[in-house]
Amino acid sequence: MQLQLRSLVRPLIIGLILALAGCYTNPVTGRQYAVMTSLGEELQLGAQAFAEVKRTETISRDPAANARVQRVGKRIAAAVGNQLPGAQWEFVVFQSNELNAFALPGGKVGVYSGLLELLDTDDELAAVMGHEIGHVVARHGGKRMTEAALVGLVGTAGAIAVDRKYGSDKSELFLLAYGGISTVGYVLPHSRGDESEADLMGLQYAAAAGYDPAAAVTVWQKMTQAAGPSKTPVWLSTHPSNSQRIATLRAAAPRYHQLYLANKARYE
Repeated sequence: MQLQLRSLVRPLIIGLILALAGCYTNPVTGRQYAVMTSLGEELQLGAQAFAEVKRTETISRDPAANARVQRVGKRIAAAVGNQLPGAQWEFVVFQSNELNAFALPGGKVGVYSGLLELLDTDDELAAVMGHEIGHVVARHGGKRMTEAALVGLVGTAGAIAVDRKYGSDKSELFLLAYGGISTVGYVLPHSRGDESEADLMGLQYAAAAGYDPAAAVTVWQKMTQAAGPSKTPVWLSTHPSNSQRIATLRAAAPRYHQLYLANKARYE
């Protein structure tokens, strides 16, 4: 066990150095955090993943649905501007009853037809697409990979210390306990923080594209009604509760109202 643990230390230390060297500043919120992946790597991974999704999922041929997503997507992309370097924007509708949408590095955006049917207005669709694109601009995927590496480094260092003092049986127990504690105490709260950050970025992008940011509230009201209340406790969830999101979005949306009015006129 001791040799196995020691063999992990060097690559994890290298990962830590790379992570600390790659500090990223969110262009919307100003928040800074470590990202060990390069932008080029993220663009490549995004293109590969999107190609695989298009290969395995059914692409909608509904002209109205596709036109709607293209229309909203292009306006959100214009609002993002140079905050997403190297973007090759694609907006695709996938035929599925799933109430979901996603965005991948490089400006690859997918929206499921089930979600489109739920969202009555382009304002609501803009809130969702702005949120998903916010994750990409914020590089939350690379951030989570970096955090996982750092959590692994701390766990390995702790296990080595326990192994040296108490033996391999105790170090295995330490790793088991550490895994649960780090997930609940660090990983999940950070994930919820990323979701909240993307929510606020989505408000800004929607408003800058001329869509009413207040529509984000009705999105989550509809999602709650359609999916029902979550049975997972908030502290075990990767996302804030729907009620928390609604309250936060309702409080934040007025801050973007003037931005919305100024840009709405550009598209009328």
